Amino acid sequence: MGRIAIYPGSFDPITYGHIDLIKRATYFFEKVIVAVARNRHKKPLFSIEERLDMVQQTVAGIDKVEVDTFDGLVVEYARRRNVKVLIRGIRMISDFEYEFRMALTNRRLAQDVETVFLMPSEQYSFISSSLMKEAVSQGADMSSFIPSYVEKRLKEKVMPC
Repeated sequence: MGRIAIYPGSFDPITYGHIDLIKRATYFFEKVIVAVARNRHKKPLFSIEERLDMVQQTVAGIDKVEVDTFDGLVVEYARRRNVKVLIRGIRMISDFEYEFRMALTNRRLAQDVETVFLMPSEQYSFISSSLMKEAVSQGADMSSFIPSYVEKRLKEKVMPC
């Protein structure tokens, strides 16, 4: 297609569901920019530097992927990067309403930026970062949901010695 897409998110932390969407996006786009949000309104467990590190470690072997951070509106970031497509994931029908409203708002703010929805593989359709944080805090083995590097970092954060 010869196009670039941005996959924005907080990635607090990155999961196999996110990774699945990143890989799927590389089938359709020449480059996928995984943009880690500095969202000041959310209270992430991990700092922006920690999230950036985990994303970089996780996608290091995936061709056509760049990792970056952004602050503010994703459509403004897209304009600064001269990118016309945003990737958003839809796991369950419950995600659709929120993502649809966000896509319409972004379209109103930047008519030149389009949102493309992708669905993860069925085995990842229920995974969320918040669920991973809760499960790890209860001592669960999360190796089938998040990369080992991320699981180690998450355990260090939620289960300090």
